[in-house]
Amino acid sequence: MFDFLLHAVTVTAIYALIAVSLNIQAGYAGLLNLGHIAFVGVGAYAVGIAHQMQWNPAVGWMLGLGVAAILGFFVSRLGRNLGADYWGIATLAVAEIVRTIALNEDWLTGGAQGISGISPMWSSMSSSASRWSFLATVVVTLLAAAALTSRLGAGRFGRSLRLMREEPALATSMGYDLVGLKSRATVASAMMAAVAGAFLGHYVSYVGPDFMLASETFMIWTMVMIGGLGNVAGVVVGALLVQGIYISVPFARDFLGIGSDVAGAVRLGVIGCLLLACLLWRKDGLLPETLRKL
Repeated sequence: MFDFLLHAVTVTAIYALIAVSLNIQAGYAGLLNLGHIAFVGVGAYAVGIAHQMQWNPAVGWMLGLGVAAILGFFVSRLGRNLGADYWGIATLAVAEIVRTIALNEDWLTGGAQGISGISPMWSSMSSSASRWSFLATVVVTLLAAAALTSRLGAGRFGRSLRLMREEPALATSMGYDLVGLKSRATVASAMMAAVAGAFLGHYVSYVGPDFMLASETFMIWTMVMIGGLGNVAGVVVGALLVQGIYISVPFARDFLGIGSDVAGAVRLGVIGCLLLACLLWRKDGLLPETLRKL
């Protein structure tokens, strides 16, 4: 039971980091990125490929950050002449293209089988010490990312992103480069998501195309929307709540005596009802964004 709780907290912290990274785009800048999970997959595949090539793990991390930044820049520039809705569809298409490449390039990514046997981050320690050290690393990274993005949102860059989100015409008239703002927000978000992906790859010792399913992006969006777009604390609360439902359903399955298929449907149904309730009665999330009044 204790090992299960340790696992649950670790996975929740990783997904909270992904949600915080999405909040930079969706919360601050108001960008509809439906392919955010591709950046997570890039980070996970980078550490997997580094392990497969017997490179230093640090090379894998740097590779993941670099490729995620390039992909983020490309995605942001892709939407310079597209409306918000069409850009969202384009990001979904880009994520599917990345997943298809991972699925078919067996020589590099392992194809449908993925890459297994990725070494843990703290492999030199004992099993128990390694798990605790990894959890501490993820939690510290999450706290640092939350503090950084909160400071970012409260600063000049965050205010310019919010102005772009609320009044793009006014932002343009004031001399802001909207394409540049979108590019910086997307690249920063992509690199943070790649860090979370690298953590996930090391933790499960595996990476495959299923890491980048569209359903994963929608789950992250659910966390952000339930918690509160633009509020870092709210996003973390949303991640805790959604992951708590995911974790508790297996216990309900054993208690109610239902099958795995029914349990999966119950899990999605409960999260869907929670999201619908928030949209109806708390449209800004459980912890709404607070804007400074002028």
